[in-house]
Parts: sequence; C-alpha cells; structure tokens
Amino acid sequence: MAKEGVHIVAFDIAKQLNYPGYKLGSEDDLDSLQKEVQQLGVNCIICKGDVRKDADITAAVSEAQSTFGRLDILFNNAGICAYGLAYELTEEEWDAMIDINLKGAWLAARRIIPLMIEQKSGVIINNSSVAGLRGMNRLSHYAASKWGLIGLTKSWAIELAPYNIRVLSIHPTGVNTPMNDGLAELEGATPKEIAERSAGNLLNVPWVEPEDVANTTMIYSFPQLWSLLHSKLYKRK
Repeated sequence: MAKEGVHIVAFDIAKQLNYPGYKLGSEDDLDSLQKEVQQLGVNCIICKGDVRKDADITAAVSEAQSTFGRLDILFNNAGICAYGLAYELTEEEWDAMIDINLKGAWLAARRIIPLMIEQKSGVIINNSSVAGLRGMNRLSHYAASKWGLIGLTKSWAIELAPYNIRVLSIHPTGVNTPMNDGLAELEGATPKEIAERSAGNLLNVPWVEPEDVANTTMIYSFPQLWSLLHSKLYKRK
C-alpha cells in the first residue's frame, strides 16, 4: 500500500505472549517497518498496543486521526493460530484465540467506523482464512474465530452500505510467514508440513507468499486496480 502512496498506521502488540507461544513481532519490527515505509515517500506512524484492549485502540485511532485527518482503510490482520483438540483446550487458550482473532476486529472497527461514516467512504478488510470456510482438525477454536469474521463481514456490509463503506473478507490458505514457522516448531514438523495441513487451495504449491495476500488486499482496497487488471487480462486473452 505504501508503494501506492498510502500512509500507514501500524498497530501491533510487539511483545511475546504465553499463548500461542511462538515468536511474535517485536518493537524492532515496527521500527524497521516505519523506516521502510518512509523510504517510499509516505508517512508511517507506529502504535504499540493490544487489539484486545479498547484503550489501546482508541489511542491509536486518535493519533491516526490527528496525524492524517481521516482513515480510509482498515485491515483487520491481527491473529494467532495454535493446535489443540476441542476437549483438551483450556478456557484461557479458547479466550485468547477468540479475543485476538475475532473480538479484536470488532473492537478496532467500532472505533473507526464512525469516522468512515462521517466521511461517507471507507473500506474494511477482515483477514479470515480457508478455516473460515470449512472445518479444521485440531483447530476448532481457530476455525470458530475465522467463521466469526465472515459473519461480521456480511453483517457490516449490510449496515454500512448506505454510507459508501465496503466490507470484505479474504481467505488465504497457508502463507509463508514466521507464524507458519512458529507452528512448525511447536508441532515438531516442517513449515511445509504445516502449510499442507491447512491447504485449501487448488494450486500445486505448499503455500502462498505474503505478497499474494498483500496484492489481494490492494485490489479490494482500490477497485480501479481490479478493473485495470481485468482489462489487461481481457486484452491478452
């Protein structure tokens, strides 16, 4: 998005959590992101906070509004994943999964939606998963959170259409990210084996790359890019 001239607000907890246990992003990651974005000629503010805490989200939204004056795109991307049989999960593990993956998306949206309604425009993209479209072995809490995101997406789309606000969800298969590596370490498996467990795509690849998800998000954010792509494909055909 920064390459397309979009200013960025990066919100991340930037610390380790007891659950799911694999390595998460750090303050250094946020700092390096800010530098990379600013090198592209756009602004980037970083906000350290917990997506489960309304006070953290409110502070970040306030800073973003005072810096940029408006918020056009919300990408609900915060999420964790971990394996566990439904009858062996602890209540704390269930709550962490649902609160980060699902409740966090709602907490962020309810502070940003009023701004989008006021400006009568905006896009909300919820990062669901193929797990939001089918059942997943040893991932019932994860699947429940991702199915929940679909419910939010469809409901918000109805609620916000009168204000010219589009709401969409995306559903990646396994993605080649540090989370995939972290799950592999916890499971004593290879990253490829972890990706193949979640593979819901028909492509003959073990996983997709982060750039594939980023490009999907870009197309959803800017419909004119899809029109341009469709035009190019049609001409080529």
